[in-house]
Amino acid sequence: MPEVARPFYRAFLLTAFAAAALTVGCGKKPVVSHEPPPAAPPAARPTVTLQANPTTINKGDATTLNWSSTNATQLTISPEVGAVAPEGSTKVTPPESTTYTVTASGPGGTADSTVRVTVGSAPPPPPPATNATLEEMFMKEVQDAYFDLDKADIRSDARAAMAKTADFLRNYPQVKVVVEGHCDERGSTEYNLALGDRRAAAVKQYLVSLGIGADRMSTVSYGKEKPFCTESNEDCWQRNRRGHFVMAK
Repeated sequence: MPEVARPFYRAFLLTAFAAAALTVGCGKKPVVSHEPPPAAPPAARPTVTLQANPTTINKGDATTLNWSSTNATQLTISPEVGAVAPEGSTKVTPPESTTYTVTASGPGGTADSTVRVTVGSAPPPPPPATNATLEEMFMKEVQDAYFDLDKADIRSDARAAMAKTADFLRNYPQVKVVVEGHCDERGSTEYNLALGDRRAAAVKQYLVSLGIGADRMSTVSYGKEKPFCTESNEDCWQRNRRGHFVMAK
């Protein structure tokens, strides 16, 4: 090759290599992603329940509202109750039949629940007890106390009987009683009058220990003069050894 052409040849090769390198470099462009980021899951919808116990009441009585919720940030109960915790209970006394509604709200929306409380009319007051009715109850509820032979000690069965008698007297504080002391037919009249007196006094004192006022009780001894049974055997004698209650007039 002539000497003059060599510089031009070198310049041509250099230009060709530069063009090739530029072509290769430009062909490897970075990949840019245009996909959007994943969306956050939607907030859960609230749930709520409301119950009343009982659902039927008399006028002036109360009922208890119970509620619970999930996924809620705010709860209100209407009418009248207002804002409440996510779970709880409260007593209400509606003046008339009322439907209560609890509304729960949160990031996922709202939910509600209702319950109906039915209010009936107040029951009429019980009729005043007549003397006959009170006497019938006295005969049914008040029990005598029985004693062992020649004893005025309160037996265990007598304590149980007088506990029921005391319950009746507490429920009817207007009632006053006479405690009669009785004996069986054996022994002298004087002895049995004294024994009957001790028996009546023991019964009164035991009722006083149960909380019955002493001023509501008087005592009397009939000894063997007013038997409940007239047969001469142990069963009959046991029936006559007693402290007997009579409603005072």
